[in-house]
Amino acid sequence: MLTTINGIEDLKARAGEDVGVSDWYEVTQDGIDAFADATSDHQWIHVDPERAQDSPFGGTIAHGYYTLSLASHFMEELLHVDGVALMVNYGLNKVRFMDPLPVGDRIRMHLRLAAVDDVPGGVQLTSELTFERDGGKKPVCVAESLSRAYAG
Repeated sequence: MLTTINGIEDLKARAGEDVGVSDWYEVTQDGIDAFADATSDHQWIHVDPERAQDSPFGGTIAHGYYTLSLASHFMEELLHVDGVALMVNYGLNKVRFMDPLPVGDRIRMHLRLAAVDDVPGGVQLTSELTFERDGGKKPVCVAESLSRAYAG
């Protein structure tokens, strides 16, 4: 469900809030192959289904950075900020890839606005991102993402 936040002051008021959970997204071999082509990361565990059958995972798995790259897709689904001139990705504080994501599985993301801190011209959002796969016992990935919102 999309949460709309209206401006810098509303962002500050939402610090510490759980925004929500995205819809499920199916991980396909075509998506993994396209990511491999875009990043030139063609490690066999990601792109060779036949060889990967004999791996400990029993098939191909998503790149860790593929999982992380889905954050943009899920953020669009979960959060919209009005009343700011610009929002930009500022980086990451930490990222952990805690469990493999097999091709054919479904994944979703939990979003929590951990902190909203003043910076010159706006605020810095610290978001906790937790990616889980359908039926998984632990998260596929956890990340602390930084974004900046600048006043209009």
